[in-house]
Amino acid sequence: MIYLDHHATTPVDPRVLEAMLPYFTEAFGNASSRTHRFGWEANGAVERARKQVAALIGADAREVIFTSGATEANHLAIAGAAAAAPPDRRHAVTVVTEHKAVLEPVRRLAAEGWSITELPVPASGLVDPAAVAAAVTPATALVSVMLAHNEIGVVQPLADIARVAHAHGALVHTDAVQALGRIPVDVRTLGVDLASFSAHKVYGPKGVGALFVARGVEKRLRAVITGGGQERGLRGGTLNVPGIVGFGAACAVATQEQARDAARLQSLGDRMWNALRAQVEGVALNGTVAPRLPGSVNVRIPGVEGETLLLGLTDIAVSTGAACLSAEPSHVLTALGLSRDESLASLRIGLGRQTTEADVDSAAAHIAAVVKHLRATAPVAGVRG
Repeated sequence: MIYLDHHATTPVDPRVLEAMLPYFTEAFGNASSRTHRFGWEANGAVERARKQVAALIGADAREVIFTSGATEANHLAIAGAAAAAPPDRRHAVTVVTEHKAVLEPVRRLAAEGWSITELPVPASGLVDPAAVAAAVTPATALVSVMLAHNEIGVVQPLADIARVAHAHGALVHTDAVQALGRIPVDVRTLGVDLASFSAHKVYGPKGVGALFVARGVEKRLRAVITGGGQERGLRGGTLNVPGIVGFGAACAVATQEQARDAARLQSLGDRMWNALRAQVEGVALNGTVAPRLPGSVNVRIPGVEGETLLLGLTDIAVSTGAACLSAEPSHVLTALGLSRDESLASLRIGLGRQTTEADVDSAAAHIAAVVKHLRATAPVAGVRG
């Protein structure tokens, strides 16, 4: 089985696992225990990890708040900012192609009486900063735009978006999960106030994430989970010390290897796209060619039925969209103008640290063979086989 679904999750890097293991059985203390060595060791490990995460994103360590994952980080950013917003700021702006972990908490605000703007996107998938500028008003409390897309891989002009949002005093949040470790992420250069991250997308463990909270912004944020006062009072609960250590270790590895990984993945992604174009008639790329995450290839394949295509790819791990919604047509692809059938007959291919040229060549040939077979035996009506 060739694993090409790195946007869904990544395997834990052996170096990360090695760093984590002692904190399960040896240095197993509670990081909030301040009266003995076990607690001191755990707390020290958490603070080292905080510095490692901060170093990768260009932040100060005190600006990193650990969470159970990016979904919780998104909720803290959105619901927390909304809870602390003044009465005259009850408007939020986001994009129709955001992850459901952003769209659902934003839409919950609408049920609470907020005004919500969900910006459309063209076929490129890119958000026009001018559209954000037109949507933001003095009543806008928050603008949330994903940095790099989890399905189509496009990279948004976030710094420009942040500038127009800040012109009206709005906070800017980004779901930067897919960008971390793949492209440079500098929160100062981007100009964001809040940014969500997840360890398991950067070769770390599942069940741990972080929210970047810029200096001073904590005053404009209210905790969603309370009890215990951990994480500067913004996220109560016993800290997942092994997971946090793993997150830190994964970020340390990415700090050293990100540029090399990106160049290799860019080459492999180009190789995959060129192989598919050469072997699969009518294949088309979803979203703009650039700017795009290295190693991210999302294609639609006419003339086949999506579920049947996936069932035929027995030796390749790919998906048609976000892992949490893979049984439904992607709301992202339909927002780009694709039909239900086109969305379901699209493949999200995410290459990773362990992917080889042989993997790419084998996968492309397998996809082409399955498509050829399906078009010959069960062609989709109205599409040339």
